[in-house]
Amino acid sequence: MKNIINYLGALLAVALIGTAFTSCKDADELLSADLGLGIKTFFPTKVVTNQPMTINGSGFFSATEIEFPGGTKVTDFEVVSDDMIRVNAPAGIPEEGGHIIIRSDNGEIVSPLPLTLGHTKVSGFSKQPGETATGGELITVFGSDLEFINAVELLDKDGATQVIDHKDFYRKGTSNLIFRVPQKNIYTGSFVGYLLTYDGQRIPMPELAYEPAADNGHMEIVKTVFWTNEDPEGNGSINWSGKYRFGLEGHDGNNECITTFPQDIWDIIKGGTFYMRFRPDADSYQVRFTTGWWSVQWMGADNDIAPWNMAERIIDNGDGTYYIEVNFGDDPIVGSLDEQHMLITGAGFTPLEIYFIDIIHGGGGAPKEVVLWENDGSAGVVSWSGTYRFGLEGHDGNNECIATFPEDQWNVIKNGTFYIQYAAGDPTSYQVRFTTGWWSVQWMGADNDIAPWNMAERIIDNGDGTFGIEVNFGDDPIVGSLDEQHLLVTGNGFTLLKLFYYE
Repeated sequence: MKNIINYLGALLAVALIGTAFTSCKDADELLSADLGLGIKTFFPTKVVTNQPMTINGSGFFSATEIEFPGGTKVTDFEVVSDDMIRVNAPAGIPEEGGHIIIRSDNGEIVSPLPLTLGHTKVSGFSKQPGETATGGELITVFGSDLEFINAVELLDKDGATQVIDHKDFYRKGTSNLIFRVPQKNIYTGSFVGYLLTYDGQRIPMPELAYEPAADNGHMEIVKTVFWTNEDPEGNGSINWSGKYRFGLEGHDGNNECITTFPQDIWDIIKGGTFYMRFRPDADSYQVRFTTGWWSVQWMGADNDIAPWNMAERIIDNGDGTYYIEVNFGDDPIVGSLDEQHMLITGAGFTPLEIYFIDIIHGGGGAPKEVVLWENDGSAGVVSWSGTYRFGLEGHDGNNECIATFPEDQWNVIKNGTFYIQYAAGDPTSYQVRFTTGWWSVQWMGADNDIAPWNMAERIIDNGDGTFGIEVNFGDDPIVGSLDEQHLLVTGNGFTLLKLFYYE
């Protein structure tokens, strides 16, 4: 590492000396030329035909051709900068995928990671044929490779085609996506909508009876967690064990439970819908809901939920965890739960939390994304660098910032909730750090970076090769330093794409 730092320092010295004779742009081009043609990363790493891609590396001003797996050669691409190319994935990529090659007059370079091919398959919807879909309502699509759905096609109030862009989806992941029916501008009557993909698929939805919202309200999903596995490693992975028992508070026989619930929560478990989020610890796992006496199993004896059995019940969160929706209904297990409590068992997984979801109706329409800053392609990969600095508009010392914000937006960053979106070169090896521009105070404490191996639950997989983090500094010591020292987003192995919040 020391040798690398010394080498970069020497290059920087050359660039600084050169400023006496040439422009800053010329110095940057000289530095890039010294690095030569190279590919650091690209995203997304799984594509379909016509999928927009970004490639990061060096020496791209000299690039003449990109060869994709299968031998397809592309010359129609955008060189955004010497370290960034934008290109659409061509047709002809084989199922097994392969590496990308970039060529110039001086040679060629092969990508360190392979590109893989996806294909969207839809397995179901939260709405069934003939049901009503009201303006503002959320509709969930289930399947695989759903990140390649880039729009939903519906009819507007006049019967003309209207398209909901993927940027406006409520959520977009690999195995499920959620979009919102337009509040008022929706046709009154039954019709078939369509899901559109980058590679030209036009997938029909169930025929639903659409109607506009009765008022200007909207529906919002609110997640309420009523049990969290505070020590997943200590409590351990399930291997036909009896550790994860849950019961009614104060009821005889529940002293074995890992936790007990008050009557109102217990009634939801018995008679309503709840969700269990878990982490697979093996490729082959089984999830079983039974009683603590192993006497009655939900959905019948030995009918475990697994990748090979009722797999449609397993929903991918896109962050290495999954969840299962549970509603016992009239299942025989309900009659035994008070006395025998509930046991989550099976093999090869660790329960992480149990929660339920409230649907809240309110005014004001759907939450709107407000973009604070977006990367135009000129800012590259973070490698413990100081590029991504953000500050208060007009404040002394913020001349180093890549962007500054007026007081109202700066207050969102300091005192509210905002989000970052980024691309990672290697999704298993990168670090994100929020600190001050003086590197003096770090959010959540020194060296406590967000990474796939540390606080991974904070990482949101957008399902398109990019990731996000929700940020709320709260009472963290960093807040007191931000006005003077601004905010720096740094770390290693990622490219910052966007800062935004919802209103």
